Amino acid sequence: MSLKYQVVPVTSFAQNCSIVWCDETMEGVVVDPGGDVKQLATVIEELGVKVVNLVLTHGHLDHVGGTEPLAEILGVKIVGPHKADDFWLQGLENQSQMFGFPLTKAFQPHKWLEEGDMVSFGNQTMQVIHTPGHTPGHVVLFVEEAQLAFVGDVLFNGAIGRTDFPQGDFNTLISSIKTKLWPLGREVTFVPGHGPESTFGRERASNPFVADEMPLY
Repeated sequence: MSLKYQVVPVTSFAQNCSIVWCDETMEGVVVDPGGDVKQLATVIEELGVKVVNLVLTHGHLDHVGGTEPLAEILGVKIVGPHKADDFWLQGLENQSQMFGFPLTKAFQPHKWLEEGDMVSFGNQTMQVIHTPGHTPGHVVLFVEEAQLAFVGDVLFNGAIGRTDFPQGDFNTLISSIKTKLWPLGREVTFVPGHGPESTFGRERASNPFVADEMPLY
């Protein structure tokens, strides 16, 4: 039984949208469909994945911009993020104007996600971990068997998410990373919302924001 995934960078912001599926049943989900809906639909079709849900890690436009049109094309429901990000989803029209994105109307998911919820597809299950700081309703999706996490904009290879947006908070973000992610194990590979993958162990060793101990020069 194995989990497969393909990361598709979308829009001029090159944010990572992940198509994740169970290779036994070919059922899957799409994490953070930020835009380029036709491209995503084509890739999904080429992979032969039967998408059952679209899953959102947080409410920022660059990660949710293609959600409603893709849900319509695929005939599926939207789940996540945590309801504390509702104000971001309700403000999507303003975000569109601010970032020069195509107009994205406000929407609500069919289901908000809470700490401890499970997102299932085929024979696979993602565990929902509430990780506020970048946004108050941010969630991380962890697949224990695959030792894989989809972390949105909480943690990056060598960096962390911004905390200067409304209701962002630096100390909360650091706490989310150290108390929610690190206990999952050093071996865990993570797919961030932007840029290349890494492991929790590598970030604990070298990420200047959250490393366990950094040498003093």
